[in-house]
Amino acid sequence: MVITMKIKKAATAGSMESNDALVGVYPREKTGIEIEIDSILKVQFGDRIKKCAQEVAEELNVEAATIKIVDKGALDYALRARVETALLRAAGEEQG
Repeated sequence: MVITMKIKKAATAGSMESNDALVGVYPREKTGIEIEIDSILKVQFGDRIKKCAQEVAEELNVEAATIKIVDKGALDYALRARVETALLRAAGEEQG
């Protein structure tokens, strides 16, 4: 049995500093993951940013969410951590 993560409230993680990203997660009525990206590097890395966020959401079994990413040049590991933290906060599962 697969347990799905339900997004209960809006939550954020990250910052607007250089080499970071601000990730917002919001409840969505429709099933599926909607990802919006605002990045100075969207042309070069927009697909990679979207794929990274999608992978994290799938790993956590998120059933429905809107993920908004304002990227300031974050590396993959930082982006993954920001998306995961925002999703956990939005689901009410934040630790510590």
